Amino acid sequence: MTVNLNSFLVLGAVVFCIGLFGALSKRNAVAILMSIEIMLNAVNITLVGYAATFNAIPGAQHGDRLTGQIFAIFIITVAAAEAAVALAMIIAIYRRRATIDVGQINLMRW
Repeated sequence: MTVNLNSFLVLGAVVFCIGLFGALSKRNAVAILMSIEIMLNAVNITLVGYAATFNAIPGAQHGDRLTGQIFAIFIITVAAAEAAVALAMIIAIYRRRATIDVGQINLMRW
């Protein structure tokens, strides 16, 4: 059995749908943040799949074969920065409101 682009795309779509369901159905801010990270990892799966499929051209330079992986590293870096900022905001909201339930958080009313 060979792994082709369709396998990567189906896996990426399934993982993205799981993350989207988690982001839309959870009320806990940390769970929503984890679901967003799952969606970003699904994008990484598809980028690496495209890179593995379309850069396997004979005669291509070695640096051309790493484009999907380089984009995935950038996405992981941005996701780490996003997680740090979001966790800092969640901690600040928890200290003021004593809850991280997104249904009970109303920032306009102090």
